[in-house]
Amino acid sequence: MMHATARFDLAIQKLYKAFHNNTLNPECCKSCAVGNILDNTDSWKHLTEGHGSNKLTYVGKVHQSLGRRFAGYSPLELLQIEAAFLEGCGYSLPLSRRSEITVDRTSKEVMFNGMCQAVALLCKLDQIQNVMDYSKLFEFENNQPVNEFLALP
Repeated sequence: MMHATARFDLAIQKLYKAFHNNTLNPECCKSCAVGNILDNTDSWKHLTEGHGSNKLTYVGKVHQSLGRRFAGYSPLELLQIEAAFLEGCGYSLPLSRRSEITVDRTSKEVMFNGMCQAVALLCKLDQIQNVMDYSKLFEFENNQPVNEFLALP
């Protein structure tokens, strides 16, 4: 099993804090998953053709080709993270200003679903086991648990 990277740890800390402080807002570029990872800035929106789109703008393509990183993530990775979060929250992508919003963005359950999708992608990007997958806790052999439950300190 691989260990988490510094960028992963920092992203998870920021998303955890935003989730529990109710400061996640999928409709705001400063308060969405990527906005929180990037310290509540919205400058990343210039990298994409639209909120929820995986298409880089010219500016995004330049930063991508130069190997530029934002909080450790490439422009394309940031767009993928945001798209995963929005899809997990139940949005159709890319978001359109004209589309009718049918998701209750204040719902903790909706935010949790979005976070699960975003965290799964963060794990995949860093090639680590999905930290949201609890199925290993329930594996058993001969009616005995295979893995030990380790509580967080």
